[in-house]
Amino acid sequence: MLPPIDESVLEKNPNFKALYTTLTTAVLNGDGTAAARRGATEHQKVVDELDHHRLKEARRHLLTDAIATTAPQEEPRKPQSRSIPSSTRREPASELSTSQPLPDDVLDLLLLLPPLITSPEPLSSEATSLLLSSPPLVNLDSLLPQCAPLVSANLQASALGLSRVAHPGTNPSYLHRNIANLPATVASLQTSLDKQKSDLAKARLAAQAEVVNILERRTQALTQLVRALEAKHGAVARSAEHSAAELALQAQIAEAEASLSLHRVRKDIYSTEVCSALRNYGRHLQDARLRLEEALRTRKMELAEYGVGVEGQEGKERFMREAAKTYREMSRQMEDIEGDLERLRK
Repeated sequence: MLPPIDESVLEKNPNFKALYTTLTTAVLNGDGTAAARRGATEHQKVVDELDHHRLKEARRHLLTDAIATTAPQEEPRKPQSRSIPSSTRREPASELSTSQPLPDDVLDLLLLLPPLITSPEPLSSEATSLLLSSPPLVNLDSLLPQCAPLVSANLQASALGLSRVAHPGTNPSYLHRNIANLPATVASLQTSLDKQKSDLAKARLAAQAEVVNILERRTQALTQLVRALEAKHGAVARSAEHSAAELALQAQIAEAEASLSLHRVRKDIYSTEVCSALRNYGRHLQDARLRLEEALRTRKMELAEYGVGVEGQEGKERFMREAAKTYREMSRQMEDIEGDLERLRK
C-alpha cells in the first residue's frame, strides 16, 4: 500500500496531488495491488494460478513441518504446568499415540523422514535407491497408515494452538469448531490490521497538520498582540525616544558652545604679549633651575672635602659636626660677652 501523504504537501504540489490521486484510485488498490485493467481475464487467470501454487506450497510446508515434528523424543519432557489445556500445547508424537509403544519400523520411519524432508541438498541417485530398497522405506506403504494418525494429531494440535491465538476468548473445549474458519479469520485479521495501520498513519498526519495549524494560529495571535501593544503604547514610546534624541542634540550643542567659549576666554586672557612674557619667564626659570643645580653640586663637593656624605669618613664628618657645634656655641658666647661689655660702657 502507498504511504499516506500530508494534505499540506498535496496542496502545495498540485501536479503531485493529481499523480497520487490517480495512483490510489485508478492504478492501484488499497493493498498496493494493481487495479482492474485491460486483459483482466488473463490477469485473473495468472492470479488464480499463483494462488493455487501458493496453496500447494503452504500444504507441503505444513505437512513437512508436521512430519518433522512428529518424530518421538528419546527423553520426553514432562509438561511445565498442569493448568495449560491440551488444546494449546503441541505434544510430541509419543504423547499423541496410544499408551502402547509404537513398532520399531514406525519409530525408524518417524526418525528417518524429518532429515530427508528438511535436507537442503537433494540426495544422489545411489543414496536414494539404497534408502528406498532398505527398511523402513521399503515398507512405506504398510507403515503410512500407522503414521497418519500421528501426523493428523500433530496438525490438529497446531491448528488448535492457532485457533486459540485467533480466538483468545473462546472456551478451549470449543476451539476445534473454529479450525475450519481459520483462513477466513486470519485474512480478516490481516485486513483489519492493515486498515488500522493505514488509519493510524492518517491520524498521525492529521495530528501533525493540526499541530502545524495551531502553531500558525498562535503565531498570528502573537503578531496581533504585538500590533495591539504597538498601537497602544507606540506613540508614548516614540515621543520619549524623540525627547531623548532632542536632549542628546542639545547636550552636543552645549558642549560645542562651551568648548568655543573656553577657546575665546583663553584667547582674551592670554594675549600675544602675555604668552611671549610667559615663555621668557619659563626660560628664566629653567636657567635658574640649572644654576641652583650647579650650586648644589658645588656645595656637595665642598661638604665631601669635610667627609660629609662620603663612605669610610664617618669619623671626620662627626669631628667636623662637633667643631661646627662648638663654633656656634662660642659665637653665641662672644655675642653675649659683647652685649655685656656694651652695657658696662653705658
